[in-house]
Amino acid sequence: MNLRSMQRGFTLIELLLVIGIIAILAAIVIVAINPTKQLSDARNAQRRADVNTILNAVTQYSIDHTGMLPETITTTATEICRSGVNIDCMGLINLNVLTGSYILALPNDPETGTETSTKYVISKDGKSITVAAPDAEAGLTISVKH
Repeated sequence: MNLRSMQRGFTLIELLLVIGIIAILAAIVIVAINPTKQLSDARNAQRRADVNTILNAVTQYSIDHTGMLPETITTTATEICRSGVNIDCMGLINLNVLTGSYILALPNDPETGTETSTKYVISKDGKSITVAAPDAEAGLTISVKH
């Protein structure tokens, strides 16, 4: 037996080749999973649920008040105030008539909502109400109308 056949190990080339293959496979998996897209899709799904929740609360209010909508809703799409204690809704639509009876609390945009604004907008056109999420990601338009 010679000395070379008794050594059991990998050469530097073999190790580098295996590391390179693992790096390529890891890159392919990360691109396939695309965590950024997954997170933006999750936030958009939350926005869809939120605008539907707000619209349902307004619809229930309207049903209980013989077709009348909350007085604060205007024909211009305006941001909705979080309507809580000690919150000044300067220029925002205050829908505090909905909280408690029709909705526990007004939902907030998962990424851009603030202490004072939900970052969702609401408007009316006659008896029709539109609630939208203008900060939707990936170029989507999230809007519901009743």
